[in-house]
Order: sequence, then C-alpha cells, then structure tokens
Amino acid sequence: MYKINEQSPWQEITEGNKIFEPATSRAFNTGEWRTATPVWYSEKCKQCLLCTPVCPDSSIPVIEGKRTDFDYNHCKGCGICAKVCPFGAIDMQR
Repeated sequence: MYKINEQSPWQEITEGNKIFEPATSRAFNTGEWRTATPVWYSEKCKQCLLCTPVCPDSSIPVIEGKRTDFDYNHCKGCGICAKVCPFGAIDMQR
C-alpha cells in the first residue's frame, strides 16, 4: 500500500510520484492545477443541484440538500458546472 502525504520521506515516494491504489483522489489536493476558477454566486443560485452530479472531481459539496461553496482543494476548473447552471450562478474566472 502506498500512503503518501506531505510528511513522507523521499524513500516512500514512488518513481514519478505514481499512484497505484484506486480511490485516492481525496488524499491529493489537485486544485492548484486550475487555470480557471469557478465563482459561485449564492444569491443567484436556486439550489437546483444540476451542477453537482456533473462535477468530475466531486468538488461541489451538498449539505442537508443544499449546495455550498466549491471545494477548491480538488476543483480543477473544468467549467462544466458553469455550463450546466441555468441561472448564471457560476462564473469561470482566470
């Protein structure tokens, strides 16, 4: 099992920092890869939740049936959420 975190000694890091386990995306903050950032306007949001299932990174948390702000640690800025929002509540910014 390869369990790497920011405190791992270099000897435990795989060649090329390759990941050999499934379902480890929560362990790696990939949000720094983003070139565009989604901005959520809660006052425009009608809580239709159309954006939530299309997010490939599960970066739109839903708590008690309502979406909350983005998980920017994992959002890669693909913009799919902004495309599906019928209310203009998500805007992609550089």
